[in-house]
Amino acid sequence: MATPSESSDSPSNQKSESRDASILIDTVDVLQNGSGTNVVRRKLTGFVGFSNLPIQWHRKSIQNGFNFNVMVVGESGLGKSTLVSTLFNMPLYPPRSEKRPSAEIPKTVAIQSISADLEERGVKLRLTVVDTPGFGDFVNNEDAWRPIVENIEQRFDAFLEAENKANRANIVDNRIHAVIYFIAPTGHSLKPLDIEVMTKLHNKVNLIPVIAKSDILTDEEIVAFKARIRADLDHHKINLFETPRYEVDSDETMEEKTTIISKIPFAIVGATSEVTTPDGRVVRGRKYPWGVVEVDNEDHCDFLKLRAMLVKNYMEELKEYTNEVLYENYRSAKLMAMGVSQDQSVFKEVNPALKQEEERALHQAKLLKMEAEMRMVFQQKVAEKEQRLKQSEDELFARHREMKESLDKQRRDLEAKKAQIESGRIYMSTEEKSRKKGFSLRS
Repeated sequence: MATPSESSDSPSNQKSESRDASILIDTVDVLQNGSGTNVVRRKLTGFVGFSNLPIQWHRKSIQNGFNFNVMVVGESGLGKSTLVSTLFNMPLYPPRSEKRPSAEIPKTVAIQSISADLEERGVKLRLTVVDTPGFGDFVNNEDAWRPIVENIEQRFDAFLEAENKANRANIVDNRIHAVIYFIAPTGHSLKPLDIEVMTKLHNKVNLIPVIAKSDILTDEEIVAFKARIRADLDHHKINLFETPRYEVDSDETMEEKTTIISKIPFAIVGATSEVTTPDGRVVRGRKYPWGVVEVDNEDHCDFLKLRAMLVKNYMEELKEYTNEVLYENYRSAKLMAMGVSQDQSVFKEVNPALKQEEERALHQAKLLKMEAEMRMVFQQKVAEKEQRLKQSEDELFARHREMKESLDKQRRDLEAKKAQIESGRIYMSTEEKSRKKGFSLRS
């Protein structure tokens, strides 16, 4: 059966919806957003239908369900598992077996995950609670933060790897959406371990500090303790999750947000069992000889404010801030460390005239580059041709010189032979004359 908002656009519905829409046609509001782009707002002349988008989103969300991943960090004995069970009004942790005195004590902080499928008024929620048993329980807690930070970064890396795959249809979001950090109710100030761990975590997760087992402190001690904790957080510049503010928020909503922020760190008491108050009411709480501490009573603790921030009012904002700010910062740093840079021109507004001018300038630069390359090639070929011609000329000169030297040598040889021949002829003529003279004498 269709709901009234999903019914067909009958003439009566169109008339009523048209009356609700704005009728003014000629009024145009030109606004300028942060990027310098002009945004034109026109008032509608009738019903369009996109006002049903929240209903469509609600229908889709009910079908698909939600998931939420929360990590609890704190020393043993501060009631982490009890608070989680109190928050979601059901026991999430299995019964714990008592450890034997001879049992081996772990030497590092362990990371344990517990998941549960919850449903409330038709809304499905896949809840994952990440616990950190062993945190702060050692003599030397210098590196107690390291397994926690590594687990958070491993979840970021797994999501980044899933995003880079070819098929991204079924990406499972295992990122930590919120960390509840348990502070021991000492009444003094934050421990060095608390400051160190929160300093390592506040830029990677939505950090929500709580004062565990606050029922052991008086109201005055809680106020003073909160003030000292806030002073320590401000001094060390530790950022906490803050409730977002929207333009559509009513005065009552704004007042509630201000109250929630003023309660940080939340002084909480966890209890899963029900007790009877002196006036006969059955409530969740703890019974002491001096009275009853009610979990759901704002005069006794800040449990309701914590649940309002974590579950009731801002669960989706916690997930959104994790995805859009914390994860994006980690992703950008990771990719830049790998040598991948972002092309900022992708996000520039496109002006056709400027785009054409840029393309013309690029084309002109390309032509100039081609002309320079052609001139360079031409000059190179001319230089090579001149070099070959000079080499040929040198070879011709060398050959001419060799031939000239050969001819000169032949000429000299011939002249020498000629001289020898002529000298031989003179000798022969002289001898012949001498013979003739001797013949005449004898006669």
